[in-house]
Amino acid sequence: MIYVTRRASFSASHRLFNPSWSDAKNQEVFGKCNNPRGHGHNYDVEVTVAGDPPAATGMVIDLKKLADIIETEVIERVDHKHLNDDVDFMRGLIPTAEHIAMQFWKILQPKISEGKLVSIKLYESANNFVEYRGE
Repeated sequence: MIYVTRRASFSASHRLFNPSWSDAKNQEVFGKCNNPRGHGHNYDVEVTVAGDPPAATGMVIDLKKLADIIETEVIERVDHKHLNDDVDFMRGLIPTAEHIAMQFWKILQPKISEGKLVSIKLYESANNFVEYRGE
C-alpha cells in the first residue's frame, strides 16, 4: 500500500459562534475566535490517497489530477471567503477546523476514483491542525 499526499493552501475568515448560546457563553467558549467581525487564517490542507500503483502507470493517482480536483472542488469555493457567510457547504455549521476537514472529505471522497481517500489534514496555523480519516 502506497500513500500519496497533495498539499494546497487557502486563506479564509470565520467566526466561531453558536447562535443558540448567549454572547457571554460564546465568548467564554470561543474567546477571541468569537470576534463579531471574524478573524482569518492561512490554511494548508493535505489530502492523502492510498492504493497499489498499477504497473501501467506506477502511480496510485496522478498528483496533477488530484491537485485539480482539490482546487476545483474545495479551494476555489473557500479561498478568500468568509466561511460562515460565503461558503454553501459550511452553512449551519460552526466553521471549526474539524468541521471544515469533515466537509472537505464529503466533497472530495466521491471525486477520487483512483486509489482511496484516507486522510484530510487541515492546518489552521503552524501549531494547530486536525486530521479526518472518514466516517
